[in-house]
Amino acid sequence: MLTVTFLRQFRIGEYAIFDFTVAFLGLALLSPLLSWLCRKIFKLEVPKKNWVFLTLPIGIVTHLIVGPITPMTRDFIDPSGHYTLKVVILGLAVLGSRNINKVKKI
Repeated sequence: MLTVTFLRQFRIGEYAIFDFTVAFLGLALLSPLLSWLCRKIFKLEVPKKNWVFLTLPIGIVTHLIVGPITPMTRDFIDPSGHYTLKVVILGLAVLGSRNINKVKKI
């Protein structure tokens, strides 16, 4: 059994704990670079902690654009249920978009 396959067998419901851990740690480590890029390219000041809140919403949008559709993405776009997941994802999107400001010219 491959190491990643072994690590992905531990789940909360149908979602792999390993996937959550890698996504949150990856975006937490990339947050200084992403904040710098947003400041330089889009003239937006994005606090580093906001990237952690935006991890799951960004992941769902990314999977919708490029695929493959993961169980969480499938549950999020399912019109007939999974309302708790939808509320959590939308809440994370709101929390992640707070305190984003335009860079003021000095």
